[in-house]
Amino acid sequence: MAQEGADMTEETEYMIATEAGKNAASGESTGDAKEMRAVVLSGFGGLNKLRVTRKAMPEPRYGEVKIRVKACGLNFLDLMVRQGTIDSPPKPPLVPGFECCGIVESLGENTKGFEVSDRVMALVNYNAWAEVVCTPEEFVYKLPDEMTFAEAAAFALNFVTAYMMLFEVANLREGMSVVVHSAGGAVGQAVAQLCSTLPNVTVFGIASSFKHAAIRDSVTHLFDRNVDYIQEIKKISPEGVDIVLDCLCGETTGKGLSLLKPLGTYILYGASNMVTGETKSFFSFAKSWWQVEKVNPIKLYEENKVIAGFSLLNLLFKQGRCNLVKSVMDKLLCLYNQKKIKPVVDSLWALEEVKEAMQRIHDRGNIGKLILDVEKSPTPLMASDSTETSEAGEEEEEPEGDESKERMPFIH
Repeated sequence: MAQEGADMTEETEYMIATEAGKNAASGESTGDAKEMRAVVLSGFGGLNKLRVTRKAMPEPRYGEVKIRVKACGLNFLDLMVRQGTIDSPPKPPLVPGFECCGIVESLGENTKGFEVSDRVMALVNYNAWAEVVCTPEEFVYKLPDEMTFAEAAAFALNFVTAYMMLFEVANLREGMSVVVHSAGGAVGQAVAQLCSTLPNVTVFGIASSFKHAAIRDSVTHLFDRNVDYIQEIKKISPEGVDIVLDCLCGETTGKGLSLLKPLGTYILYGASNMVTGETKSFFSFAKSWWQVEKVNPIKLYEENKVIAGFSLLNLLFKQGRCNLVKSVMDKLLCLYNQKKIKPVVDSLWALEEVKEAMQRIHDRGNIGKLILDVEKSPTPLMASDSTETSEAGEEEEEPEGDESKERMPFIH
């Protein structure tokens, strides 16, 4: 096995060196300090719309921080961006990604609170999947000394979302009960950890059965998403539950509302049921919309129930609540330093492996967070998929038989 691994490493290095030679021969710049590698989405659709290419490197403007990126987070929302199923997406070509971490390389005019060489993480409004990111200082946060870059890329979006839903929206307190869908995902695991910081909080986790062995200890009760978990939860808690966190939408909305006890809160923070195939499906969208229970305010009033929604990115980039998010981040970093919470990392992927990483999320195969490691070299079979394109994102034809290639195992 060791010899086989060494052979694969040599083959990867040879392929990268060969590709560099081709670029040099064709006149394509590979060493220009003003250029960078980035993942570009050339248009909405399938995985073939993603390519790694070279782009002009951004420079920090007034109040911005320039970050040499070490790692980026990959979220289910990124699949919806790729398919074009989110509201008002930017016009492609675009660089996807909403969170990254790395080292401060330079500062724009009047940027305060940071110094060159600081280790930081950032929430960004797209453009995270690149070697360099520039973003306003209010969306940047310093890393604790013990936090790795992989952990940092798995921290901000998921833990802030989980914390704000639990404590800012639903007012979680000692002795309450929480239902969380996709309990094996990055947000689900963050929810479970944060609930454990209070005494006697009961967590009902719902996840695919193959994840149960890995996450069983993180929740109080665990149910298969494909069984009648409503009746199982009611057997344990006949009065219902205090909080339901739903990232699926569709038929789970009505089920979630039916589980709430008086003064309970249902929070929708995603709509992953709308994503079924590789590309946008009008049928899936219509089915999910049709299955959502039409909420009657009078019924909510009569039953003393609360229904809410939460979008961290909208809160930050459309509604300007960066100070609130900063205060939440400070609390979360304190919990991290106290070793009460720790991001769960599923696997690390090179930028050139973004298609395979995205497929793993699409298949709901991850436990915790998938990370794009900017400095990681692609495995040999994946390296041939990383065809570079122009900045406009023009694509080359996929090689025949590409889908039949054997992929390398996950490394984390």
